[in-house]
Amino acid sequence: MARRYWNINLEEMLEAGVHFGHGTRQWNPRMAPYISAKRKGIHITNLTRTARFLSEACDLVFDAASKGKQFLIVGTKKKNKAADSVSRAAIRARCHYVNKKWLGGMLTNWPTTETRLRKFRDLRTEQKTGRLNRLPKRDAAMLKRQLSRFQTYLGGIKYMTGLPDIVIIVDQQEEYTALRECITLGIPTICLIDTNCDPDLADLSIPANDDAIASIRLILNKLVVAICEGRSSYIRNP
Repeated sequence: MARRYWNINLEEMLEAGVHFGHGTRQWNPRMAPYISAKRKGIHITNLTRTARFLSEACDLVFDAASKGKQFLIVGTKKKNKAADSVSRAAIRARCHYVNKKWLGGMLTNWPTTETRLRKFRDLRTEQKTGRLNRLPKRDAAMLKRQLSRFQTYLGGIKYMTGLPDIVIIVDQQEEYTALRECITLGIPTICLIDTNCDPDLADLSIPANDDAIASIRLILNKLVVAICEGRSSYIRNP
């Protein structure tokens, strides 16, 4: 896998607060190699290592996208608007995404998820063609509520026809169930990890602040640029 230049610089990461970790009492000792200092009771992430692993992740997703691989981005944290950033990044890069709630078994019980997606697509078709409005009011209302639930929880994966090739996870602790499902299935993962996380769980971990929205957006933006460039390469050289 060839190394490329992704315009990752330390000043930009400092401005985004990528280096701010959790309180020193909340840390995971396995994160020690990725921590450079303590300041006012919090750990400071070593941005040189962050830049290195982010660059490796960009190389990985570029290479995968250039071969037509499919991505799933997972981030459901609401309090810092990470969920909104996940959907925008995924749509921009034409990736699947989950940003509301991870439904247990979404990947490990794929046949059930596939059945739900078929039902979701059928209901969308019925709504677009006006068939729902021709049903009795009670039946139509029930199906519209079901369609609304599908849109909330499955809207980001409605075009997914099989398991993803790579899963990008924005918050390891928040999305632990999703991560475990990927591990069980052997699906490669790229995970943004803060100082309270376990860096050994994901296939490629990017040490960074997973609470600050500016930090999350910066990491996602770099990955999205790499995916988009990879997809362009795939279109030119299928």
